[in-house]
Amino acid sequence: MDEAKIRIPVSISTAELERRWKSTRSAMKEKGIDFLLMHNSADYLGGYVKWFTDLPAVHNFPVTVIFPREEEMTTIWHGARSPREPNPPAWALRGVKKRISVPNLPSLGYTNTYDAEQVVAELLPYGKCRIGLVGMGQMSAAFYKYVSEHLTAAIIEDAADLVDEIKAVKSDEEFDHIRKTCEIQDAVFEYALTRIQPGRKDWEVFADVKHKCLELGSEQQLIIGGSAPRGTRVPMFHCHYGNRVIAKGDQFYLLIECNGPSGFYAHLARTVSLGEIPSELGEKFELAQMAQRVSLALLRPGTDPVTVWDNYNEFLRSHGYPEEARIFAHSQGYDLVERPSLNPGETIKIKAGMNISVHPGIGSPTAFANVCENFMTFESKNPECLHKTPQKLFVI
Repeated sequence: MDEAKIRIPVSISTAELERRWKSTRSAMKEKGIDFLLMHNSADYLGGYVKWFTDLPAVHNFPVTVIFPREEEMTTIWHGARSPREPNPPAWALRGVKKRISVPNLPSLGYTNTYDAEQVVAELLPYGKCRIGLVGMGQMSAAFYKYVSEHLTAAIIEDAADLVDEIKAVKSDEEFDHIRKTCEIQDAVFEYALTRIQPGRKDWEVFADVKHKCLELGSEQQLIIGGSAPRGTRVPMFHCHYGNRVIAKGDQFYLLIECNGPSGFYAHLARTVSLGEIPSELGEKFELAQMAQRVSLALLRPGTDPVTVWDNYNEFLRSHGYPEEARIFAHSQGYDLVERPSLNPGETIKIKAGMNISVHPGIGSPTAFANVCENFMTFESKNPECLHKTPQKLFVI
């Protein structure tokens, strides 16, 4: 019996992996790149390894992938050195010709070049080749320094744009998985309404929400929010700040950022009032809805993301609010936040088939409201909301 089918609840199809590999190799050939090199250690914001191998890098254990233009991949995973069997098991990988394991742990400084040493051993024989780095911000200084100092004959360059342009547009199969993630989040939010109660601590709600995500098939969960008294701004806290006791009349903000059983991310956020909705909160929520609609109207193929950013800030200024200082809209996939993001610096334009979350927030010291869900973009019609949770302030 196929061990992968026993162990892994949902795998991407081999046909989908081959689509990704073929598109990437075609782009590499056009750019004259011989190898792509990526190095991830977490799946929240490190989805390149997952996109190429269908296995995530997790819990800060480094994973390195060498993706050649002309042959199958080499992976370098945390684990025991040869002659022990390398990680991960052969049945878990496709499109990989060689598996290597080394005990690389970021907390043990003397191990921090172990992955890089294996990369050099694999690529040094190719001499004057061109190596494209994918996700330089996710590579450790030790990794990059060792590779660049030892592969002196090679031309090493940033190739993230090459992959990001392909990765940003989702296939039908990918959207099937993304929709499942959104269905999980809708169900989890409905369940959360039964767990937000006076007398409970914020972390207890977070724990219940995480458990429900796992129960429904999610692999990773990032839950943010918390309670606050009426007339104050609701927080966006992690569990570390979750010791406050919920009281009658409070507001509770909940942001569910879990992935699905396939590893694809989406996110959903709503505000709950334990009693009558404060008028100021209601007003700000209506403005957040308006801001989202204004932005969605621009999500058409060919739109420059900076145009959406500028338009959103004009909306904020026209209603007497300061300009956005963070990111209010971005794509999602195997990364919680991936390109294109709708803010200055982005170069990937809007295309049909993107999974974009638009989550404008309107706030003051006494109230904060936002709307947050995911949308699929199309060639000739308005984006489709992928979540089914009503866009409203909830009262319990």
